[in-house]
Amino acid sequence: MNPKIKNENTDILFKAILSLRTVDECYSFFDDLCTVPEIKAMAQRYVVAKMLSEGEIYSRIVEKTGASTATISRVNRSLNYGSDGYMLTFNRIDDEGEEQGQS
Repeated sequence: MNPKIKNENTDILFKAILSLRTVDECYSFFDDLCTVPEIKAMAQRYVVAKMLSEGEIYSRIVEKTGASTATISRVNRSLNYGSDGYMLTFNRIDDEGEEQGQS
């Protein structure tokens, strides 16, 4: 956890996010909270992180996502030296997919 962002306001925001139950609820909440470019930037960084975690090369990521090499480098740094938040979600989504496949 990054102590630079840990405070009461951030706790309130994260609790609100955790209360969301569906993708549609997320669309509604984030549409109210963020600008369209902010949502698109977050989505792009997440896709970049996923592609990097799968071993994709920068040129392919640029081609597929339109992200700048600077953005890709920042995301890569987070993957390598961050708080493992990206990997936590990748693993959980993969686990959920496997569980659904077993049904």
